[in-house]
Amino acid sequence: MEEKQEKVVIIGSGPAGLTAAIYTARGNLSPLVVAGRTPGGQPMLTTDVDDYPGFPQGVQGPELMGYFRSQAERFGARFLSEDAVTVDFSKYPFEIETENSKVLTEAVIVASGASPMWLGLPSEQRLIGRGVSVCATCDGPFFKDKEIIIVGGGDTAMREAQHLSKYAKLVTIVHRRETFRAQDALQELVKSKPNIKFLFNSVVEEVLGDEKVTGVKLKNTVSGEVSEMSIDGIFIAIGYKPNTDIFQGKLELDERGYIVLKDETRSSVEGVFVAGDAADYRYRQVIVAGGSGAKAALDVEEYLDKIKN
Repeated sequence: MEEKQEKVVIIGSGPAGLTAAIYTARGNLSPLVVAGRTPGGQPMLTTDVDDYPGFPQGVQGPELMGYFRSQAERFGARFLSEDAVTVDFSKYPFEIETENSKVLTEAVIVASGASPMWLGLPSEQRLIGRGVSVCATCDGPFFKDKEIIIVGGGDTAMREAQHLSKYAKLVTIVHRRETFRAQDALQELVKSKPNIKFLFNSVVEEVLGDEKVTGVKLKNTVSGEVSEMSIDGIFIAIGYKPNTDIFQGKLELDERGYIVLKDETRSSVEGVFVAGDAADYRYRQVIVAGGSGAKAALDVEEYLDKIKN
């Protein structure tokens, strides 16, 4: 196994990791980005990004991540297209193993992100970005005066519904049970909206449409009855899973698996910094992740300067 010695390694290549790469590269730290086999993070699942500053006509998610990466490479960031497999933060320099390499490094920025939970339907995956979404803030404006459904029953689903009600003509929350598990206050807020209705004891069995979403096939979990509903879009709001499995027992995680921060960017291990959705379960926006990547990079630069002196 090839062994590399680095000043700083960034694990992850979404908006947080790539912004951290730009900043650390410009800081003359020559970062190595362990980009993973599916680089780019969640924007790779997004077609039109209309809320990222500097693109008045919008930009495609993959295109935007390409710009981020090109900018990082321009300043000398290097990329390893492998997944991080194990980490050892108990020794110094820190040790990271990828599929084919062992990397020793003086500092780490964890920017491994989080992944949306899906329904697991082939038709759902086929229509991502064509009426299937996991981000109301990102895609809500595209559904102005449309009829849409939200799948879920927790806090995320209620917040998404509240946001989407500003745009859509009708929002239907589809939930597999008889009652929601969301906070009462959020439920009351959603119930006060005249264009939000509820469909309990129902699950989506198939997303309908060829080039774009035209409807869904629903199954009643009590009666077993199957029906179809015509809609323009479907938002999946059943939660996110942080990509932090390899950090179990290596960093302090909360009960949901998100990395616990000791301040803006510092983890429970000195010299290991965190950026983006691996720690942020609230905002999940490209610009927020990018900002946290910049902060982590600046903190890494300060940390490395400190340990040299």
